[in-house]
Amino acid sequence: MTAPIFTNDAIVFGILMLSLGFVFYTESIKTGFWPKFYKIVPGLFMAYFVPAIFTTLGIIAPEWESVSNSGETVQGSSNLYYVSSRFLLPAALVLMTLSIDLKAIFNLGSKALIMFFTGTIGIIIGGPIAILLISMVSPETVGGADFDAVWRGLSTLAGSWIGGGANQTAMLEIYKYNPAKYGGMVFVDIVIANIWMAIILVGIGRKEKIDKWLGADNSAIESLKEKVSSFTESVKRTPTLTDFMVILSIAFVTVGFGHFAASYLGPFFNNWVAGMESETTKNIFTFLGSQFFWLISVSTIIAVLLSYTKAKNYEGAGASKIGSIFIYVLVATIGMKMDLGMIFDNLGLIAIGAVWMTIHAVLLILVAKLIKAPYFFLSVGSQANVGGAASAPIVAQAFHPSLATVGVLLAVFGYAIGTVGAIVCTILLELVSKV
Repeated sequence: MTAPIFTNDAIVFGILMLSLGFVFYTESIKTGFWPKFYKIVPGLFMAYFVPAIFTTLGIIAPEWESVSNSGETVQGSSNLYYVSSRFLLPAALVLMTLSIDLKAIFNLGSKALIMFFTGTIGIIIGGPIAILLISMVSPETVGGADFDAVWRGLSTLAGSWIGGGANQTAMLEIYKYNPAKYGGMVFVDIVIANIWMAIILVGIGRKEKIDKWLGADNSAIESLKEKVSSFTESVKRTPTLTDFMVILSIAFVTVGFGHFAASYLGPFFNNWVAGMESETTKNIFTFLGSQFFWLISVSTIIAVLLSYTKAKNYEGAGASKIGSIFIYVLVATIGMKMDLGMIFDNLGLIAIGAVWMTIHAVLLILVAKLIKAPYFFLSVGSQANVGGAASAPIVAQAFHPSLATVGVLLAVFGYAIGTVGAIVCTILLELVSKV
């Protein structure tokens, strides 16, 4: 991508905050065009989509290339997503988990896990079916020999869409896809995963109608929301400056400790995994070497422990609202990564990804209809696979801040099974590629 108009992160952050301010202001208007608009399009989707428009127009960009005065190609990138995902995301999870009722979360029942595993199975079988279908129209799109074979590249997508970045890297190591072509797979990952997330966000605006069509029983979810809302109301107070400072202190001290713990746990488990004799076992447990995995895990564990202390009373001073602010900033930085024009750059691979994700979605819908699972379980179960710890909490909190932890728990579970599931998917990918 060529250099955008603005490359300074301070300016880009200002543009992202302008986007969020515009969305929230227009969403607050009660008469005229905007109420009708937001009845169809959720504000959370707009918080994601407006930055994507800025990126598509070349105003901002997540990364770029430019030519220096000496004629050399210089690569640049924005650090805003990194900062948001490594600082604001764990902080948001802490603040949204303070008032959590862990027992009530477990009372949500088995449907959450069923939908999560349905999403996993959808990814495992979706790739091979996509190859079969696309090969009927364009055999060259799914071809390639040796380390250029498309099925090897698609294995990295399976790793990303079941687990996350660590699992994706593990699949690249296992199947040795040509590094020169790997960027194309990352491109498909970004485009398809972001489009699917956008569709899910739009669906949240129609969740009542979707749940009615699914015949879903929302009683457990509503009970959890009611418990948290009742607790919030019981401790509600006018927040003071001291309250805000203590809330931020709780959040970022926890995040700081999470980074501290991750800086030791990541390398420790990385060395432990490296010492394993079996290459297969090594790659299955690669995710344990991810510092991001430990950052999210440690921060969430501490937040759950804090929910059993008086710290949970800070929910009455707006802890989860501050957490929601952090989540919306993260959403904007994710939206910035999406260049809508990229969809037309490699239509063949995009077609494979689109068919793949469609199969994942259709299977989720069929199972949700069969077991009468709420749209919440469908969307979070999907994002815990496809989006991981960065986006599953975003989708979950869009239903209610108290539900963000559900997204985190499922996403962390996705990391654990990501490589194994991706290996099974890749075996099928290779088999159908040779048909």
